[in-house]
Amino acid sequence: MRRATRAALYAGLGLAALTFIYPFLWMASSTLKPPLEFGTLSLVPDDITLDNYRIMWSRAPFGRALLNSLFVAGSVTASVLVLGSVAAYALARLSFPGRRLLNAATIAVLLVPGQLTLIPLYTLMVQLGWIDSYAALIVPYIFNATGVLILRQFFLQIPHSLVDAARMDGMSEMRILFTVFWPLARPALAIVGLFTFMGTWNEVLWPLLVVREESIMTLPQLLTVFTLGGGAGTLGISLAAAMVLVVPVVVAYLFLQRQFIESMAGAGIKG
Repeated sequence: MRRATRAALYAGLGLAALTFIYPFLWMASSTLKPPLEFGTLSLVPDDITLDNYRIMWSRAPFGRALLNSLFVAGSVTASVLVLGSVAAYALARLSFPGRRLLNAATIAVLLVPGQLTLIPLYTLMVQLGWIDSYAALIVPYIFNATGVLILRQFFLQIPHSLVDAARMDGMSEMRILFTVFWPLARPALAIVGLFTFMGTWNEVLWPLLVVREESIMTLPQLLTVFTLGGGAGTLGISLAAAMVLVVPVVVAYLFLQRQFIESMAGAGIKG
């Protein structure tokens, strides 16, 4: 009975995994199919071709958009990790007037839908003259309340004895953060960095509002304009452009999956 139950469980999990992964595999294989094979559900093309990718790269500056997305997502992720960890360390380990109020304000930020801040943020970008610039894509996202709360909760689990010993050795608070806390908080930093990178990488609405020059467009924005504007022409070319958008996120997860799993497992451990 136990073997039968386990076999049924694995079969159900395998079916669920296939349900999630099949559309992605079909999209990947369809980018290698000629136009006559797009209607089939087969994952193995009869005639493999790279024409969809060649046409895609020739019709729009996807290479420049890819570099723009890497620059914007990398800058935002680095800023969130550095500034977020500094704020989290202060909220977790330092005593100063207004700490509880600041912690409550950080939590309250999560209750405000992002759509409510679009108009004020756009107005601010116009007044600062940052429209059609990288600053408009990066600066509004360099501080993330979710990242601060995740790092704060992890920092609270680090023993006080380590901090006391580091202070007795004459370390400054910033040195304690980056030489003691950061190595211990790699799983939390990995999950914050991965979620931040994915969120920034996939952002479409904000770039559509603040960027109009094609040379500054991010990859999701250019893909949206390219597809909705009729530049793709065929389904295969649209899917090829979507694959270019998906692959960097998948690669980032493959590199950080160990820390991601450790962070998820450690979230349920108390004490």
